[in-house]
Amino acid sequence: MQTGIVAQRNNPRAASLAGELRDALVDRDVEVRIDESTAAALDLSGSPIETFDGCDLVVAIGGDGTLLFAARNADGTPILGVNLGEVGFLNAVPPEDAESAVLDAVGEFRADDLSVREASRLVARVDGWESNPAANEIVIQGDRRGHGGGLEYAVRVDGSVYSESHADGVLVSTPTGSTAYNLSEGGPIVHPDLEIAVVNEMCARDGMPPFAVELDAEVVVSTTGSEPAIITSDGREPRRFEGPVEVSISRSETPLRIAGPQSDFFEALGKLS
Repeated sequence: MQTGIVAQRNNPRAASLAGELRDALVDRDVEVRIDESTAAALDLSGSPIETFDGCDLVVAIGGDGTLLFAARNADGTPILGVNLGEVGFLNAVPPEDAESAVLDAVGEFRADDLSVREASRLVARVDGWESNPAANEIVIQGDRRGHGGGLEYAVRVDGSVYSESHADGVLVSTPTGSTAYNLSEGGPIVHPDLEIAVVNEMCARDGMPPFAVELDAEVVVSTTGSEPAIITSDGREPRRFEGPVEVSISRSETPLRIAGPQSDFFEALGKLS
């Protein structure tokens, strides 16, 4: 069995815990890869995070952002999150339980009984280009927000026009991402068991309210002016397209796969207040 370990950058506590987990896994004849940044902090040899898709399990130590970073690079590999952050919707394991949770997952894998929860992701497509899968949200926005910025656009859901307006941008969120950027833009919180996405227009001039659609629906955002459109997946890897442009957002074929204990959704919600 091969396990990858990714720790939050510039976090000595996360790096120290990564070293402890590595030792515990090696003692049980598990091959371990550690991401290069963490390995450097531990004076060990590291592996590029892009190679972690060849692992059987990845352990992410930090906040939800660390888990999403691991997921972008270890596409489809089960990820167990150890929570050093404040909320932890995805990272369910406290640091004091990390070793036992990881070793339990190893035992389950070896018994061909690893428990994995899947969370849907979204992809954006433009003329043959495809974004990395987003566990939280896809955003289409202008070069800048506020007065004089933004986009003129139309939003279509399965071919029908939902809204035509001017806004800073349009955000399409998964249930996982409903408590992230979507929430800060006035969108609703969505229970993770629901198979819906949220279409949320950001500071629209005369747009529609946030709209819940089936995750298998196709949402198309068509910009109508010459302004450039910037597309991001989970806030990363911005891709610029000159307008007008048509962006299709739909469910990714590969979900986020989360191993180990599941966080208490309502307990995590309480930490937002």
